Amino acid sequence: MKIGRLVPALSAAALAVSLSACGSSQKTIDKQAGSGDVKGALVGVTMPTKQSERWIRDGQNVKAGLEKLGYKVDLQYAENDIPTQVSQIENQITKGARLLVVASIDGTALTTQLQEAADKHIPVISYDRLLRNSKNVDYYATFDNYKVGVQQATSLLVGLKVKSADGTGEGTAKGPFNIELFAGSPDDNNATFFYNGAMSVLKPYIEKGVLKVVSGQTDFKTIAILRWEPSTAQKRMEDLLTKYYKGGTKVQGVLSPYDGLSIGILSALKSNGYGTPGQPYPVVTGQDAEVASVKSILAGEQYSTIFKDTRKLAAETVTMADDVLHKKQPQVNNTTDYNNGAKVVPSELLQPVIVVKDNVKSSLVDSGYYNQSQLG
Repeated sequence: MKIGRLVPALSAAALAVSLSACGSSQKTIDKQAGSGDVKGALVGVTMPTKQSERWIRDGQNVKAGLEKLGYKVDLQYAENDIPTQVSQIENQITKGARLLVVASIDGTALTTQLQEAADKHIPVISYDRLLRNSKNVDYYATFDNYKVGVQQATSLLVGLKVKSADGTGEGTAKGPFNIELFAGSPDDNNATFFYNGAMSVLKPYIEKGVLKVVSGQTDFKTIAILRWEPSTAQKRMEDLLTKYYKGGTKVQGVLSPYDGLSIGILSALKSNGYGTPGQPYPVVTGQDAEVASVKSILAGEQYSTIFKDTRKLAAETVTMADDVLHKKQPQVNNTTDYNNGAKVVPSELLQPVIVVKDNVKSSLVDSGYYNQSQLG
């Protein structure tokens, strides 16, 4: 199911802006990357938490890739505590890091530290979560997050049979289907991309009455889950079921933007009788292809997840870091869409993949991301 995002051809003006952005970035590299031999240089890598297995993988992969190129790496996890991440970055600057790779907890909370890095000519790569409100962000490595949202919504519609199995045409079911919507953390810039991408697909079906959000809760602020906490998602799902699903009304689909939230949502559903004979689980989406959710998909509980191969993201980031440290222009494929509030950050976007039960093996096992024993 390859769902593309339409990208208009660059106008002459847009092309000029693009080239200008690249030229500006090269000047930044020349100024910030320092001078002299970078062999053995220290690179600071900060990740938000170890509570999600994907961030553990990301940190380990970035560290291993940089060390293979001869760099020293200070890898830190902040356990979703902003002051801890602030302190970690300040310590890396003090230790003499020549470059920082930052996956933020709150993309707006590090402007002071980013200025400190700029004052010492330390370039910064924003990793997967865009650092906001600062001109001192040199590059951004991530996935096409708008497309992630499109794919999540598309997989929801495919699961409901509103769309055809390949996601490109109309399906056999006409609805109406009762659904509920969840969004990611409001302090994570990616969450709005996921939401906007998903709503671009779902809104027409809601307006036509094919989908019915029984709670009426569709705006981002209402459905957002702070810090992506599974327990918060579980409680919200329980509250929705208690308040809106009485007298035999059943929820048939749930848009969930992340596997951790999906597990919490499914727990709430299970405690309310779903997943039993005569009352199947609704179609529940997800993201990150975490082991627990992949097992849940294979067991017929969670319907889908979005696979973002973090090995590739780490590899792209390592290459980008190596280029910057050697004062080379890194490869980017987007210089228009990722405005952090202070500048448009040159970005390299990787492509996500929809995973359902039928393609778990081909997408996750055959690619070597997991081995079969990990999935049971």
